[in-house]
Order: sequence, then C-alpha cells, then structure tokens
Amino acid sequence: MPVPRFRYLAALGLLIAALPSLSARADAQEARRRWELMRQIRLDKFDLVLPGAMRELGIDMWITAMREDHYDPLYEDLGRGYPSRVAYYVFTDRGGARVERVAIGLHGYLLSQSGAYDQLLSDVDLGAFVRERDPKRIAVNMSAGIGAADGLSHSLHGQIVDALGPTYAARLVSAERLVALFRSRRVASELVAFGEAARHSIELAERALSNEVITPGKTALEDVAWWLQDRLLERGLSSVFDMPSVYVTGPTGIEATSNDRIVQPGDILMIDWGVRLMNFSTDVKRVAYVLKPGEREVPESIRQAYDTALAVQRVLRAHIRPGRRADETLEELYRQVKAAGYEPIEFNRPNAGPSVAVTISNLSARILPKRPRIVSLSSATSTRGFLMRAPPAYARPPASQRALACRGPHWSRWQSPHRERGRWPGSRPDRARYPGVWS
Repeated sequence: MPVPRFRYLAALGLLIAALPSLSARADAQEARRRWELMRQIRLDKFDLVLPGAMRELGIDMWITAMREDHYDPLYEDLGRGYPSRVAYYVFTDRGGARVERVAIGLHGYLLSQSGAYDQLLSDVDLGAFVRERDPKRIAVNMSAGIGAADGLSHSLHGQIVDALGPTYAARLVSAERLVALFRSRRVASELVAFGEAARHSIELAERALSNEVITPGKTALEDVAWWLQDRLLERGLSSVFDMPSVYVTGPTGIEATSNDRIVQPGDILMIDWGVRLMNFSTDVKRVAYVLKPGEREVPESIRQAYDTALAVQRVLRAHIRPGRRADETLEELYRQVKAAGYEPIEFNRPNAGPSVAVTISNLSARILPKRPRIVSLSSATSTRGFLMRAPPAYARPPASQRALACRGPHWSRWQSPHRERGRWPGSRPDRARYPGVWS
C-alpha cells in the first residue's frame, strides 16, 4: 500500500529538526563573517586606495574581463559574481572623491549584496559605454611581471579591441602598476584579516613541531605535512603551498623534505608553509630541535646561532624604510649586515619593480670556527625569523614529554625587548589549547 506523501514530508521535517544536533549550527555562519570582512575590505580599498592609485598613474579607466570558467586573479578582490558570458568590472575616474564602479554581465547574491558597485548592468555595449566616458588611458590586466595583473586572455583581449574600435583600442595600457598599488596599499580592515590568517598558520606550525604530532623514531616528515593538510580541511582554509615543506636540516643544508624520512633525536626540523584565508596568504617558518636521550636543553651551538640571528634581525629592523624599491632596500641591508660584522649569503632576490619595501626574514645562522660569521638572508615574507630557544624553566614539559623541544605559543615574546631582561609579560601559555606541547 503506498505511503501517503505527507508522511514522507513529516519524516523529512523530523530529520531537519534533528540536524542542529548533528552538525554545526546554522546561526554560527562563519562563512558570512568572512564574507562581511572581505566586503568591508573591498569597500575600503575602492574608496581609499583605488582613486589615488589611478590618478597617480594617469589611468582614466580600468577594465577587468572574465568569462565562465576563466576567472581573473582579482576575482575575489573585486567582488565575485557569476558571469553568464563575457563580463567586466569597469572603474572610471570621472572626477570627484571616488571612481565610478560598474559591473557588466555579472550577477549573484554576493555581488548584489556587497554594495561595492554603483551599477550592475546585465547587457551593455562595451564600446558605447567606453565612448560615453571618453577615457584617455584604459588599463587592462596584461603583465609580463605580475601574475595577478595578467588575467586577460588572448581571446578576451581580442573581444575588447573589437568592442572598442581602433580609436579607443589604441589607448589600452597595462594595468600592472595599478594592480600592484591597489593590492599593496593596505587598509586597516586588511590587517585584521591578515592577522587572522597569520594566527592560523603560526598556531598550526607550532603544533606540528610538537609531541602532539611527532614521535621521534616513528613519525615521518610526510606525516607532519599531511597532518597540516588535514587541519586546512578542518578549518576551511587553503594554501599556496602545494605541500607543506617539512625539512630536516644540518651543516650541509637541507637533508630531506616532506618525505618518508623518520624524525630522529638530534634532528633540526623546520617548517616552511602558510595558509590562505579570505584572499590572504601567509608564508611562515618555524624551527625545532629534537632532544637526544638524556638531553634537557638545546645545545649551545644552536643557542648561539639563534642569538646571532636575533642580532642580525635587529640590524635589519633598524634599516628597513618605506619609500625605496625592494632591490634598493635589500642592497642597503646587505651593507648594514656587513658593517655589523656578518657576511650575507644571497638566498633569493626581489624583482626590480616598484615595491616600496621588502620584508627580510627567515634568518638562520651558522657559526664556523675560525671563519667569518655567516648569516643567510631571505627576501621571502614571513611573520618571524629563525626561531630556536629553550622555554623558560617553568614552561618546560616534564621529562616524559621532553622528546621534542619545540617553540611553544609564548616564545614569540622572547623577541620583544623583555627578552633582553630575561623575562616576558603576561600570563602563562594556554595549556588546554596545546596539550601536545605542554604537560
């Protein structure tokens, strides 16, 4: 006998009623919180950064084109939306305190609710739209040097040229410098989001280099890397790293990376990785030493390397200034490091582009007998430099937990001026959050 349809509906109603006890509550809405923060960042950037950047470079109009399954690298920055066919974000400087913002051929809830655009137009003749505004210089996303400014495909470029006609097509210029300024000039709301991304990456890297994850003699480097990958899935994060780099390093350099090499007592481990959250990516490095049987402290040679790295770090911080190109800044830092008695080893170099500053970090040091002190410099962005320090006595785990001496969540305070006085302010670390690090 057929079951009445209303009984199916009643059963479905009971299932839906039970769902809150089986999964995350709908009113928590982490996705909405992240979207609202990105929305605020976008509004701030459009109001406070974009007008000045366009006028500084003499750009009258900026066109970003895309189509379904071919999204521009700035898709998240500019507000998302669903392109049914070819779609455009168009920014025009028509005078006044702000630029005109129009989305053409894009629709969707997130875009319509963002408040970022003056108009959302479904079907517009791009040529007529441009001729009405008569821009002298039209920036499009073509770049030989910056991937984020190179989203315009060959076919989309051809469609723009055809739509504009020869007069206005001759006014097309690269948006490379405009994209660089738009993305690099930060607003306060961006610092909030980037700080949140950094918190995730630092916390997870420090947990990975702890007995919560690593058992010396059993755990492989790739096990640590996969543990980090699982944490990304749990937290709704991604990463620009294909696989977290978990190294064993020594006097001859890197010995193994994220492979089946088993972590052993006496190893120096390093993690180089980062997370991507709300369009912000981090690049963080952390270092730990695996205690040998009977050891209670980090060896003096490693302590000396750490202290040397901190000394160089103070030199770098004292001479990083805004207003210089990245390559100029790096050369100045090399001079200052040499003047302080160290010999720089070039790790990598920044592009000779219009960057206003460079972050020098990833400091490591090797002290060689009867040889100059050698310090490796990297221009890769990172939130901290070389980190290797024994914790204060009260924070050390008991002997049963000392198989791995790692950088706990409070150690960053040792890089403050309080470190010089051998103390740090504030409360003890949150042991409940890091059960594998602390007893």
